[in-house]
Amino acid sequence: MYVIVGLGNPGKKYAITRHNIGFEVVDEFARQNQIKMTKVKFKSVIGEGNVCGEKVLVVKPQTYMNLSGEAVMKIIEYYNLPLENLIVVYDDIDVDAGKLRIRKKGSGGSHNGMRNIIYLLKQDGFPRVRVGVGRPQNGQNLADYVLGRFSKDEQEMMIPIVKDSVSAIETIIKDDVDLAMNRYNIK
Repeated sequence: MYVIVGLGNPGKKYAITRHNIGFEVVDEFARQNQIKMTKVKFKSVIGEGNVCGEKVLVVKPQTYMNLSGEAVMKIIEYYNLPLENLIVVYDDIDVDAGKLRIRKKGSGGSHNGMRNIIYLLKQDGFPRVRVGVGRPQNGQNLADYVLGRFSKDEQEMMIPIVKDSVSAIETIIKDDVDLAMNRYNIK
């Protein structure tokens, strides 16, 4: 079983913001794999299905970003899930906008949602799909930037990266994280 967690904030106020790109990726993953995201469990909206011959749980925590680990920890404990079968998708300001970086493990960097997950799990050995949103420019406040909506041009630029993120997740499930890194970590 694999658990795919997209990080974001609940509510219309945060829809289509940089910080919610994780939600957008898992929504597209669910859509492409005919998984209905209709259940509310583990402080999350979830959907269950089969992808590449594996059972998957697609998750959008509803705890707000900084407490994402609460939802993830409940799921890991309930299913006794090996950490290598947890895939977390999130926005990353340290990756150029429109780029994708996949990692097997590592710190949460400056991302509070990832830091909370790692803090509560007390481990960082799980794959993550980092969707680049770039850094704020001209002294813009970081919180305002990540909670800001994509411009029309940025939205267009993100369409292929969302689709590549879905393909990368499927590659991790079907093959392994190394192949996904080799295929999608293009500079």
